[in-house]
Amino acid sequence: MCAQYCISFADVEKAHINIRDFIHLTPVLTSSILNQVTGRNLFFKCELFQKTGSFKIRGALNAIRGLIPATSEKPKAVVTHSSGNHGQALAYAAKLEGIPAYIVVPQTAPNCKKLGIQAYGASIVFSEQSDEAREKVTKRIMEETEGIMVHPNQEPAVIAGQGTIAMEVLNQVPLVDALVVPVGGGGMVAGIAITVKALRPSVKVYAAEPLNADDCYQSKLKGELTPNPYPPETIADGVKSSIGLNTWPIIRDLVDDVFTVREDEIKYATQLVWERMKLLIEPTAGVGVAAVLSQHFQTISPEVKNICVVLSGGNVDLTSVTWMKQAERPAPYHSVFV
Repeated sequence: MCAQYCISFADVEKAHINIRDFIHLTPVLTSSILNQVTGRNLFFKCELFQKTGSFKIRGALNAIRGLIPATSEKPKAVVTHSSGNHGQALAYAAKLEGIPAYIVVPQTAPNCKKLGIQAYGASIVFSEQSDEAREKVTKRIMEETEGIMVHPNQEPAVIAGQGTIAMEVLNQVPLVDALVVPVGGGGMVAGIAITVKALRPSVKVYAAEPLNADDCYQSKLKGELTPNPYPPETIADGVKSSIGLNTWPIIRDLVDDVFTVREDEIKYATQLVWERMKLLIEPTAGVGVAAVLSQHFQTISPEVKNICVVLSGGNVDLTSVTWMKQAERPAPYHSVFV
């Protein structure tokens, strides 16, 4: 596996040792109402309770700690581009080590995420939404600051850090049959897939993404990396990026299926978790919930009974939740409130 992919399970094990004393062991919660609706046993890995409000601290911290050799100087700066959560995580991790951080953020990013980045002491540089625009600005900032790039989803140390989620889940839910993971750039689902297939190959790994940003689905369908042709429009701001050169081979080979969900399904699932589980997840985390509620997911064998959904984060911009008024229940789910 090490020769095939940019990381191996050994890298995930090292990441676990590297970061375990600096992050939370997030809880796994359940919901009888969601079990009833789906006809399965659902387990929710609550990364919204993680430091900086999302799973992203795992990869960022592992990457930063890997940049601090015992005998030489620290980097002059670290640089990344982010829709918000990786930026907050990298800012926090860099602050712990006393390294300046520069975060390239799309102007459309939620205000709460921008404020979070600034609160952790990083400098924000704004860019347009597209991956190309982000990367262009990031390259310029790297040259100006002599900083080291920590890519939000293609950096191997980041992918390995995200894989530690699966190590925890396999211990917390020993009888788990499948994990459902939101996918944008693919760092989390790739790290989880590497871990799960090394430790428990029979456990399924399913990716979930918005229909409006379905590059992972299209890539699996066509058998080749197929990025989004233009910046996607989706409420799930954390998964607007396309999968990349490092995450694609892992996803191609080790992710069992990809589920796409509509915007109304994401909104409904997010609101349902808020109201029924009292968990303030962000819509990106709602993507995985929407997937297990979807009609497509009902085609999965009933033998896949125990399913863990990774609730990826909870950085919600409450001042802009105007979409709540439009979050009407999709037809198949009207029985939820009966």
